[in-house]
Amino acid sequence: MTGGKFRSLTGSARALERTLLALTTLSGVLWALEVQHVLPFAVFKEQYLGLFLGLALSAVFVSVKARAGEPGHRVPWPDRGLAVASAVVGGYVALLYPRLAYALGVLTWDKVLLGALAVGLLLEATRRLVGWPLVWVAAAALLYARFAWLLPGPLAAKGSSWERLAVYLYLDANALFGLPLAVTASIVVAFILFGTALTAVGGDRFLTEIALLAMGRFRGGPAKVAVVSSTLFGTVSGSAVSNVAIDGAVTIPMMKRAGYPAHLAAAIEAVASNGGQIMPPVMGAAAFLIAEYLGMPYARVALAALIPALLYYLALFVQVDLEAARYGLAGLPASALPRAGEVLRRGGVFVLPLGVLVYTLMVAGWEPGKAGLAAGFTAFAAGLLRPESRPGPAAVARAFEDAGRTLLDLVIITGLAGLVIGALQLSGFPSRLPIVLLGIAGESTLVLLALAALVSVVLGMSLPTTVVYVTLAVLIGPALTQLGVAPLAAHLFLFYFGMLSLITPPDCLATYTAAAIARADFWRTGWTGMRLGVVAYLVPFFFVFHPALLFQGPPAAVLAAAVTAALGVVLLAIGCVGHFTRPLGWGRRAALVLAGLLLFPPPEGPLGLAANAAGALGGTGIVLAEWRRGRRSRVSAGRPLAGTFNP
Repeated sequence: MTGGKFRSLTGSARALERTLLALTTLSGVLWALEVQHVLPFAVFKEQYLGLFLGLALSAVFVSVKARAGEPGHRVPWPDRGLAVASAVVGGYVALLYPRLAYALGVLTWDKVLLGALAVGLLLEATRRLVGWPLVWVAAAALLYARFAWLLPGPLAAKGSSWERLAVYLYLDANALFGLPLAVTASIVVAFILFGTALTAVGGDRFLTEIALLAMGRFRGGPAKVAVVSSTLFGTVSGSAVSNVAIDGAVTIPMMKRAGYPAHLAAAIEAVASNGGQIMPPVMGAAAFLIAEYLGMPYARVALAALIPALLYYLALFVQVDLEAARYGLAGLPASALPRAGEVLRRGGVFVLPLGVLVYTLMVAGWEPGKAGLAAGFTAFAAGLLRPESRPGPAAVARAFEDAGRTLLDLVIITGLAGLVIGALQLSGFPSRLPIVLLGIAGESTLVLLALAALVSVVLGMSLPTTVVYVTLAVLIGPALTQLGVAPLAAHLFLFYFGMLSLITPPDCLATYTAAAIARADFWRTGWTGMRLGVVAYLVPFFFVFHPALLFQGPPAAVLAAAVTAALGVVLLAIGCVGHFTRPLGWGRRAALVLAGLLLFPPPEGPLGLAANAAGALGGTGIVLAEWRRGRRSRVSAGRPLAGTFNP
């Protein structure tokens, strides 16, 4: 979401824009607080979603330019009409759904007209915010639902009339107002408000300074600061592109000044920011959808994702350190680092909202929306304790407005995801695709996983992570479970590969954003990012077959699986970088990569134990031999001895 898309309004238009954005956030807050339960009348979830969507759509047509060359200082009359139409589409559901719910199958002129209008408005809003690719995907789904009878073989289905399609997509709970939009409107909104609240009171600066204190003085310190700070920001926002845009504006120039090549600095930031989607306690929006689809507490999903996320960052961290050794980069001087006492004095209060978030979400078992709001309100309260960051009414209003602006992309994307899923559901496609995939894969779970990974990455080249996950959860998830894959492992597998599209060329938005900030070659940045994020391409295949990596099983088995996988990650990272105490030849690099892969399967059964033993002995043997050679060369050159890995 770049600033160039948005208008720079003044006067009454600006007041309207701010009001719509703030009300979008406020409506989500009130719903998450369950204010509807104290009202003297019943409120359907669809009524709230109609209000929420109407506000967000209206805000899009007021705030977002229709085309890149538009001046952007006023709202043209056509867009005013679209904003009013959006309010009508949402208000119709918000006011009349209790009556409509008992006659959804009856096609009346008002339902057909407003249904067609809702679809058109959502497509146009998507074009403005996300671009044409997602619009074409949605259009293909609509055409399939209408003309599926023209296709051959198992893909053929009975098509629906345009009237039936419009009403179904507009009013059915499996379409526009389905699970994707519901999760955004009731859960994600709370965490986005938490992020903007923390920023409004200066908590973002505290996170950056903590990262500087923790890693700034070590070898390659600026890059390690980027990894830590991007991880911290990611646990708040869960948005890779936002993390790159906000955090990368500081960390990428800092890495370049320290001596990192531009493409490497950009790749480090992109991969670190992308990991925010898989790092508990606050993951990407798709993680909340996993919990809703599987009917389990979000805390269980976050716990299952913890070991793979730590392995992801361990691989990145080791590679960043070894890249610093390759380029001879030192840490930051003490004069460039903040003082610990001063940082804690100024920002120690911001530990409170983070602690509240972890406790309510992971320990107390609160619903995610309420946990996010508790953390957000605590952030505002923590700001009151510091005179320099004390939020006044204007700052609070700006936080609500900023949250609403951030929400626009998610509301439109998840709304359109609902349209795609609804069109496919109406055509019966989800019941046909598993048959086709199982026919290709036969009885091989590995082949089906490879097909699912390939489809995820290809779809992700033009679609956001949430849309990729939702689409594949409906289409491929059933096929995976039919072959015996545990539901949680199957959904996390699809989530991971949907997330990887953001750093996998050719169309990887997080990498593209980072490369633009660094003024680096896009392709070099993209391939480097894939190497830095290599663990995310491998671990999902292992945790599908070995649930101990998802915290499932006896504690001893989980610990053993985590330890062996961590050792495997270190060996794999050394092999990928190709540098330890000195540059490594291709033979040793290949041997280290193989040794690392042999350590990924948990030590279960004779085969697993044998693989782990071979990997550990072979890998550590190479590492020790290289360390001795490096030690002898440093002694002979008269240089001081130093450890190879310097965190």
